[in-house]
Amino acid sequence: MDYDILEILGKYVPITPELEAALNESVFIKSFKKGTILLKEGGFSNECYFILKGCIRSYYLKDGDEKTTEFYTEEQVVSPLTYGKNTPSEHFLECVEDTVACVGTPELESEMYQKYPVLESLNRAMGEVIIANYQESFADFKMATPTERYLNLLKTRSDLIQRVPQYQIASYLGIKPESLSRIRKRAMSK
Repeated sequence: MDYDILEILGKYVPITPELEAALNESVFIKSFKKGTILLKEGGFSNECYFILKGCIRSYYLKDGDEKTTEFYTEEQVVSPLTYGKNTPSEHFLECVEDTVACVGTPELESEMYQKYPVLESLNRAMGEVIIANYQESFADFKMATPTERYLNLLKTRSDLIQRVPQYQIASYLGIKPESLSRIRKRAMSK
């Protein structure tokens, strides 16, 4: 495998022997094929994911159209809003590529937090980074024109352009595929 979970998580907190033992006992890695729906609208979310390889898309259905809200790739956490709650989901999660992820459940988290309190610190540290990144990303998105959104995507997540179908990129940017084509042409001619 071309990923090392300890090295990845070591970016957030120091990996002590205790944490390494906890991770070795608690990390459950699963593989999902491209096109796998991990969560459907109306379904209940009992799993969260830390992506080691691949891409997961979050989207809503509105008036029959898919509205992409996020793409999650390597070293990102996918934790649905309804994770661990007895509340039906309003969105879908789909694997855009073959994906390998660490999979967590509320029961596993609770058990492992009791056994290894350091895991809770790791989760908190990662959560703080994630929330800060999303707040900044959301503010940038709200303030930008469609062209600026596309140029920002090229700057910050250019890999998505090759990994994700263009109609999903357009949906993510809040525009129609035809508009994305025009924006791309203008951007390439500069």
